[in-house]
Amino acid sequence: MERHINVLGVLYIICCSIGLVLGIGTFLLLGMIGAVSGDETALFVLSIIGGGIALLFLVTSVPEIVAGVFLMKRKEWARILTIILGFFNLINIPLGTILGAYTIWALMNTEMVKLFQTPVVPHVPVVASPAQPGT
Repeated sequence: MERHINVLGVLYIICCSIGLVLGIGTFLLLGMIGAVSGDETALFVLSIIGGGIALLFLVTSVPEIVAGVFLMKRKEWARILTIILGFFNLINIPLGTILGAYTIWALMNTEMVKLFQTPVVPHVPVVASPAQPGT
């Protein structure tokens, strides 16, 4: 089950990073089309549309990237956030549906729930204390 955590984290980071790049690319492309047209109204309208699309990609991608990063750090809140995002991803046919179904299957598994509820105890080496004088 540990592998599923890492796979999901990486998938969310990669997929949503691609979404951010697409949003920024759409904004730039529409802005350039508006600039090339030479019409101020076209530039204004296309910039507004491109900005809206970029904002939509930003609003949807950033939480998923955060969820992916902290899922790999085994944070319980990230597991819950990723499950919620997985349900939203079911709407994005076809790849989002696959990612959402995999997310829900993996993170709602009883083994996975136990894995996230087990506290991670860092290994601290034991250092011998120096001998006390007079003992």
